[in-house]
Amino acid sequence: MENFVDGRFVAIDSNHKNVWSPVNGSIISTVPMSSADDLDLAVKAAKKAFGGWSSKTLKERVQIFFKYRALLESHLEELSELICLENGKTMSEASAEISKAIELCEFAVSMPQIINNEIQEVSQGVECRSERKPLGVVASITPFNFPCMVPHWTIPNALVLGNCLILKPSELVPLSAMKIATLLQRAGLPDGVFNVVNGGREVVEAICDHPDIFAVSFVGSTRVAKVVYRRASDNLKRCLSLGGAKTI
Repeated sequence: MENFVDGRFVAIDSNHKNVWSPVNGSIISTVPMSSADDLDLAVKAAKKAFGGWSSKTLKERVQIFFKYRALLESHLEELSELICLENGKTMSEASAEISKAIELCEFAVSMPQIINNEIQEVSQGVECRSERKPLGVVASITPFNFPCMVPHWTIPNALVLGNCLILKPSELVPLSAMKIATLLQRAGLPDGVFNVVNGGREVVEAICDHPDIFAVSFVGSTRVAKVVYRRASDNLKRCLSLGGAKTI
């Protein structure tokens, strides 16, 4: 297992952890425990891609996600089997998760109809104008329990709106994230717009601290959600930190 940076898989010279399948206890892969330096490579790639990506029209960015949605649908069985292997879900549960990811893409491609700049005439000859602009490089830290659905809470919306994104999946389920990266590339997403950095606590802390990451999304335990929120907001980042979910 490698990281995905600037449109290619990148080997990391770091410690690797085994990835175990809950289905039968077998080792199905290894995952690199990336460092802050490894994250910085991904941030630099995202910064380089941001100018070209954000300058595209909303309509142009949406077209890529029409193609990506179709790829999710055509690879539904393969993606479901991957989730079963690395997460332990049943096939029906995994398929339902992919179906939800497809729905989230459908919402993202509706953005041209719901995201508009606003102009209000507040007095004679005086206007107030509201414009929405991408932030730049943003990051999403996602959990074990939904390796495909939860990343799609952020990936389609963030990218359609012109940001570049770094995904840090749970080190327990890194395989789905790599398949997502491959399908986005096949859909025509430019190199560097979407990157995957694997790892544990060191990468999470580096994401919260990196001066060129402007927003962070986290989903996981309440304890860690509080830590991420404090650390990211202390560094003046926008942060959406969700905790407390239970899987029974």
